[in-house]
Amino acid sequence: MAPHTAVVSDRPMPEDIRAEHRWPTVRGTRLHLAEYGGTDGTSATGIPLLMLHGFPQHWYAWHKVAALVPDGYRLICPDLRGFGWSEVTRRGYDMDGLADDTLALLDALGLERVGLVGHDWGAHLGFRLCLRAPERFTGYLALNMSHPWPRHRAVLPNLWRMWYTAFVEYPVLGRAVLRHWPGFTRFLLRHQAADPAVWTDVELAEYAAATSASAAAAQSLFWQYVLRDIAALVRGTWRRHRLTVPTLLLGGERDVVVPPPVLAGSEPYADDLTVRLVQGAGHYLPQERPEEVAEAIGKLFAESR
Repeated sequence: MAPHTAVVSDRPMPEDIRAEHRWPTVRGTRLHLAEYGGTDGTSATGIPLLMLHGFPQHWYAWHKVAALVPDGYRLICPDLRGFGWSEVTRRGYDMDGLADDTLALLDALGLERVGLVGHDWGAHLGFRLCLRAPERFTGYLALNMSHPWPRHRAVLPNLWRMWYTAFVEYPVLGRAVLRHWPGFTRFLLRHQAADPAVWTDVELAEYAAATSASAAAAQSLFWQYVLRDIAALVRGTWRRHRLTVPTLLLGGERDVVVPPPVLAGSEPYADDLTVRLVQGAGHYLPQERPEEVAEAIGKLFAESR
């Protein structure tokens, strides 16, 4: 193993007998991915869908959705660099670096085009991927994340909702909070779901432990957003880019992180982007409404089948 890297955790994985696990090396970093197979139950068949998790989760964020997705799909659920059971590195947590990881992973798997699904940070990364390499994606399902062209008049009144990032993004404080205060992670998961009871005690304990192990990566992810992405949004950098990948954006009607008003305004910048709210849902649609996510997958990617 290279001296600048380390395995995030040797903890036992959450058990899901339907998932198969692989550790490909991508851009010099050992990534972990879980795969859910096609109609014959193997990971090598079915229409490929790349599933990108958000914070504070990992591949297991998709286990409820995977149980409901129609037959005929191959779900590829990687842990982003530094999260879950992927390696931690000192650098590479900006969106362009993570996009490089993702495209290199597709190359390593021999996949020219895939369907794309992303939640939270994974959805933010998904938009970057679709703008950078639209030819690699047949369609995109974005969950609980604004598009790259939010209206400032909608964003500014909702900035207070990002209060929790002050405890995460700064290099010393953020790593200390995430590593040594598991109650903070549990609080975020409960607070950001419309119904806190959607989480089991086992799930809360797993994600708190995983976040503690990936504290450096999580803090770096947020800090890189501050350094790079906020300035790009203010400058309107992405207004010079057009989304050509057919996209469905699902938001939670009761999402306290990415509320409905910030989901509007994409029409001048996208060929085919539909926004739909899930009534009564919060920020964790794969956990709170897996049946609606699975249904959206079936409809959006039906043509690929």
